[in-house]
Amino acid sequence: MTPALALMLAGLGLIDSTSFGTLLIPVWLLLTPGRLRPGRIAVYLTTVAVFYFGVGVLLTLGADAALVAVREALAGIPSLHLKGGQLVLGLAIVALSYWLEAGARRQEGKPGKVQRWRARAMSGSGSAGALMSLAVVAALLEVATMLPYLAAVGLIAGGDLSWPVAGVALAGYCLVMTLPAIVLTVARLTAHRAVEPLLQRINDWLTRNIARLLGWTVGGIGIAMTLNAVARLLFEG
Repeated sequence: MTPALALMLAGLGLIDSTSFGTLLIPVWLLLTPGRLRPGRIAVYLTTVAVFYFGVGVLLTLGADAALVAVREALAGIPSLHLKGGQLVLGLAIVALSYWLEAGARRQEGKPGKVQRWRARAMSGSGSAGALMSLAVVAALLEVATMLPYLAAVGLIAGGDLSWPVAGVALAGYCLVMTLPAIVLTVARLTAHRAVEPLLQRINDWLTRNIARLLGWTVGGIGIAMTLNAVARLLFEG
């Protein structure tokens, strides 16, 4: 694996680490009244990481065949047309991000799923099985819209990596996804009073903006694709 690929995967993993399932729910678990039970956080985060690792393996297996088919289909298309198509696709994705953010604005202030999920996570009485179920359901709801994760799987599948290396890359990505929540858990255990205001600020910000995060992420991917297409058109001819 090249350093550039490792850096891109780490960056995508950090973006994914700020999602509903990988950060907001763990923050709710950390803010649950009473004595913190680290085992609850460990069960939840381990379930999320194992779930995404399994999904990544399945997607990588399918992506190998898909990439071969795509390369064969695009082999006869002129390079200039492919770059132009990438530019149009990038601009379309940017437009999609504005549409997603507009939808998030329309839902602001309305009671909905976030409040119900918060009550479920902070009940404090959930068994290990209930926490695992919470983690799987949250991951299932997010996996179709986690574009950084899907992009990471595509990079791993297209990186010509051996299966052991690809497996380590997927495992490392899942670790990075859960790393901020792990750090906050350790901080909560060692410096409860100092960390609780930070957890509350993170909770407030994510609760307000969680619906917009998808639009921002989609917009970032679209901008990156657009800029890459423009650079290729200008400098590669």
